Amino acid sequence: MSLAFNYRHLYYFWVVAKEGGMSHAAARLDMAVQTVSAQVRELERDLGCQLLKPAGRGLALTEAGVAALQQAEQIFQLGEALPDIVRGAAHVTSVRLTVGIADGLPKLVVQRLLKPVLGTPNLRLVCHEGEMADLLADLAVHRLDVVLSDHPAPFNRHLKVHNHPLGSSGMGWYAPQHWWELAHQGFPASLDKVPVLLPTTHSTVRGRLDQWLTQHALRPRVVGEFEDSALLETFGGSGLGVFPAALSVQDDLMQRYQARLLGSCEGVEEHYYAISTERKVEHPVVRRLLAQR
Repeated sequence: MSLAFNYRHLYYFWVVAKEGGMSHAAARLDMAVQTVSAQVRELERDLGCQLLKPAGRGLALTEAGVAALQQAEQIFQLGEALPDIVRGAAHVTSVRLTVGIADGLPKLVVQRLLKPVLGTPNLRLVCHEGEMADLLADLAVHRLDVVLSDHPAPFNRHLKVHNHPLGSSGMGWYAPQHWWELAHQGFPASLDKVPVLLPTTHSTVRGRLDQWLTQHALRPRVVGEFEDSALLETFGGSGLGVFPAALSVQDDLMQRYQARLLGSCEGVEEHYYAISTERKVEHPVVRRLLAQR
């Protein structure tokens, strides 16, 4: 970094300004008056401005000097605080939790699953979203501490992982006010009369939703399919159509999108899992996460 001035010269100027003159500053710095005066003149040459001017038997600040003093005050106040800040930071031990999130897992559900550990002191949470195969590979080499998913990890004799059930939630159909008014009477048959959004077949719950629609002899007009559950909820909440989501996030959907529950999908549930590489989990935050089962 290239500097236009010497910070030591600025410090001498700051002391002169605070002490009200060269002699008092020299006494505080335990230096000769001539040396202090020479250092201040060096600063003025570097900045190209006169900072001090004669005033009676003493010195006064020029307008440029006032501006320089204001900046110097901030600089040296920060400098005085630096040792305490650094020492404090050195004694704070952060707890890093690196979580892999299967891309089919709804984001509002992820927030709820992680909520029990978010109050961990000095927690540093790092989340990565991706395909299950990629996440399991990162878990195997300990780039991830745990993976959250809406389905258990498939058996692989070359990869020893353990599936920990975290619970489940029933599914329901939600709608913003306009579509809710049209569809809340006569549900579920009314789904054939309104536009519907669905997750793509990438999601494990899509097959169960299709089966539920077939069981009720429904053939709704599907106007959108979304791989990302957050996008599905955003478009649904903005008025594009009626959409499915977990019953456990009903309050969140109402608060965020004013989307109201039309009715439930009997027999359709989402299941949630934490996947680890060790049967005996060593990470303290992962242990707390699994304790919510």
